[in-house]
Amino acid sequence: MLEFYRGKRVLVTGSTGFKGSWLCKMLLMAGAEVTGYALEPNTEPSLFNLLKLDKNINSVIADIRDYDKLAKVYRKCDPDVVFHLAAQPLVIDSYKRPAYTYETNVMGTVNILECVRTESKKHCSVINVTTDKVYKNLEQKEGYVEGDTLDGYEPYSNSKSCSELVTASYRRSFLDEAGIPVSAMRAGNVIGGGDFAENRIIPDCIRALSSGKTIDVRNPNSVRPYQHVIEPLYAYMLTAEMQYKDFGIADTYNIGPEVEDCVTTGHLAGLVCDVWGEGANWQTTNINGPHEMNFLKLDCAKAKRRLNWSPKWDVRTAIEKTVEFSKERLNSGDLNKIAEKQIHEYI
Repeated sequence: MLEFYRGKRVLVTGSTGFKGSWLCKMLLMAGAEVTGYALEPNTEPSLFNLLKLDKNINSVIADIRDYDKLAKVYRKCDPDVVFHLAAQPLVIDSYKRPAYTYETNVMGTVNILECVRTESKKHCSVINVTTDKVYKNLEQKEGYVEGDTLDGYEPYSNSKSCSELVTASYRRSFLDEAGIPVSAMRAGNVIGGGDFAENRIIPDCIRALSSGKTIDVRNPNSVRPYQHVIEPLYAYMLTAEMQYKDFGIADTYNIGPEVEDCVTTGHLAGLVCDVWGEGANWQTTNINGPHEMNFLKLDCAKAKRRLNWSPKWDVRTAIEKTVEFSKERLNSGDLNKIAEKQIHEYI
């Protein structure tokens, strides 16, 4: 797969985020010419800055809601491949800023697809990254399949459901006829080194343990499909290549772990403590947060069948890689080296 990206011009929106930074690193290792379009990193520290990615990609700091700026960057980049990751990605923040969440997640999708529609000078391949939370949640223990109803509950999930509907409409109305393949990728909860966001279980765990504190877990019985961040990014890159070569591959895909790696938040915290060592422990907090789903699993049979993709790292391995990266940072190690090591180990 990596040979395909050598010399390809790639546009990554949301490039300064956690997933965007890992994706840019993988693309650079594959020899791609990467243009990133994103806001300034929203955490301090940030993986984007720690990996010094601005020195190796054409990084444009701008808002996905600014269509004129985005179109200018798109024309200059003239991409062979587009990965759309720019989003307001946090459930809790979406309760605080619902209008901004919809503006970013819905109109941001409109803007990038409008650029693809009107500014593409050549054949290109497009991946819209959404979430496993787009589905109408029935609290079922079976995994959701791609044809299930879209109806995310809170503003973040619902805005991502809307993003999927926008994508489907642009496909039918414009992009299929133009021969431009577009896939929507619904990934599970990603974990890995370099995530510093607030109100996410793994960053919260690492912050607590690195300070010698007990981990507070808000919803220990909630089941989520946890996977290492490299897993879905590899799937995005694979799908973009396959549909570039074969238009019929373009579709909607669930990308998640095996069923046995859909675990409770409490189990995940326990694994972190076990791998971290040093007397690490966790406890249930009494903080009452906003509504969150109890059960969420994905059925990834379609991706396995059509993309010949399947997860490689189980949840414990994902935790081990995350702790390895985190301890390297705490010990002032070479983070580019550890990122490259983990990417090589995966691929």
